[in-house]
Amino acid sequence: MSHTQQLHIPHPLDPLSTEEIASAVQLTRQADKLTAHMRVISVERHEPAKADVLVFTAGTAQPPAREALLIVLDPVTNATFEARVSLTTHTLLSWQVVPGVQPAITFAEVLEVERIVKAHPAFQEAMAKRGVTNLDLVMVDSWPAGYYGPEDAPTRRLGRPLVFVRTTPSANGYAHPVDGLHILVDLNAMQVIKMEDTGILPIPPTEGNYTPEAIGTQRPDLKPLVITQPEGPSFTVEGYAVYWQKWHFRLGWTPREGLVLYTVGYEDQGRVRPILYRASLAEMIVPYGDPSPLYYRRNVLDMGEHGLGAMANALERGCDCLGHIRYFDVWVSDMVGNPVKLSNAICLHEEDAGLLWKHTNFRTGRAEVRRSRKLVVSFIATVSIYDYGFYWSLHQDGSIGFEVKLTGIMSTRAMLPGEQPKYGTLVAPQLCAIIHQHFFNVRLDMMVDGLHNCVYETHLETEQPSANPYGNAFFARDTLLETEQQAQQVTASLSGRSWKVVNRQVRNALGQCVGYQLIPGENAVSLARPMAHVVQRAAFITKNLWVTPYAPEERFPAGDYPNQHAGGAGLPQWTRANRSIMDTSVVVWYTLGVNHIPRPEDWPVMPVRTVGFHLQPVGFFDRNPALDVPPPTAQHEKSCTC
Repeated sequence: MSHTQQLHIPHPLDPLSTEEIASAVQLTRQADKLTAHMRVISVERHEPAKADVLVFTAGTAQPPAREALLIVLDPVTNATFEARVSLTTHTLLSWQVVPGVQPAITFAEVLEVERIVKAHPAFQEAMAKRGVTNLDLVMVDSWPAGYYGPEDAPTRRLGRPLVFVRTTPSANGYAHPVDGLHILVDLNAMQVIKMEDTGILPIPPTEGNYTPEAIGTQRPDLKPLVITQPEGPSFTVEGYAVYWQKWHFRLGWTPREGLVLYTVGYEDQGRVRPILYRASLAEMIVPYGDPSPLYYRRNVLDMGEHGLGAMANALERGCDCLGHIRYFDVWVSDMVGNPVKLSNAICLHEEDAGLLWKHTNFRTGRAEVRRSRKLVVSFIATVSIYDYGFYWSLHQDGSIGFEVKLTGIMSTRAMLPGEQPKYGTLVAPQLCAIIHQHFFNVRLDMMVDGLHNCVYETHLETEQPSANPYGNAFFARDTLLETEQQAQQVTASLSGRSWKVVNRQVRNALGQCVGYQLIPGENAVSLARPMAHVVQRAAFITKNLWVTPYAPEERFPAGDYPNQHAGGAGLPQWTRANRSIMDTSVVVWYTLGVNHIPRPEDWPVMPVRTVGFHLQPVGFFDRNPALDVPPPTAQHEKSCTC
């Protein structure tokens, strides 16, 4: 599409507007499908076929119809439904039951669980035994039940709350976990079906507050740092389309994934060359390593069991983002189906990124240096205790970065006075932060110069002695990954393992196949044993790389409905067929892992820890694509061409 596309006509990839969400819900009600007692779990745009979008963007076809997908729960019959609605023809296209599943748990259900638990006489009695009589200071966090046996089957909709207590309404309750209470809630009936008190453990006494009022004196010597762009930003935005430094892409949003990037391409010699059709975080999970009865269940698939996009923060200028900011609002729905605005959910801005390239000619004394900047697209979500920032960055040299910034509050449990924890770290008297891992699976629907891609594993090898008389020779070996199971791999930093997505039908001026290379950063794989329920339900955490042939219905690595699912859905199910991944439209699933051994310095709020990966061109260009970046000529500074 040209830059002059009319903004009032939604692009097929645009997220739903408030009017479209309201219309989709209304049309479903008018069809006598969505009744008053049903719960609307989510409303999102039903994505059009990739082929239809590509011919439309090429200007050879009309836009595909706009459709919405509703996920609906009937709490009376425990039935889950999917509704497809045409927003173009204003008709209900389909209404079908999805048997044997539980959809994601909504925030409204979480709040209701706290209310009914606090009202339960057995809970009030248990808290009184612990010296807690003011229930207004009690926090009841409802966690998904997961699946650990037939009692967790999706025939019931279950929640397993954890309990904390504050000393004041604004205090950090996670400093005071209440141990020994095992609570089970039926989320359909909104009834407590189990309240077991296994014994009183003293509530940790030390405050864990972190606000300025609690900390007191602030550092007095921090001077203002002002970022200005007096001529405005270098990017252009038209609707959800973004253009910056030869990059062209579109922004999207879903209540489950949050931010989505579409049709990412780089303009080269007058032509926009495609790299990615679609990129998003597809699932995440935080497995905890404590085997005790109340804590071994802390393994939440935050996206599939709650919805990451629905938990996005309203970002604030000067706090979450600096510089010349372009914010984007997005819309989700509440449990009744009403549109809910998430203000400033997406942040778009430029950042200085240090050196881009430099060389000093020592014979002439002339130096050529270029400053690098990157375009960053981000959102931040608060998932109960943890806060996660997700950042896509586009660089002037044609590379793409993805980072997750982890912060927030660690999961805690109480300890006896003098007790030293094995499965965590003492971060305050009688307070243990539990050892755990974080995993993030990123889905990369690749389109490197077209739809015929394949994947190579690359690593470094030392040459054999017969051809290596001086012992210094080594080389990079490429191995074509022909099938899904061959592509299931883990990182190997000592051998420099990386993976290249290559189009063998397109070659650069040197006769090399064009490609993009996935460069791992810090990583980990699951430390749970293969029989563990968390491994069965989230098998993507056992490998860092998975590759599948594109299939539009294969969107989430742990399956469409992981809540209370026994496991085996998603990537392990799809890749069992061991399909070919050669010279086709491929999807790369990359799992980022973090081992978190808590430190006292991580309490009461964890300083940001960053993990990520890089996609860099390898043979995609004929030479350094950033040679044409001009030298900096900031006011009052000399040019960096000497």
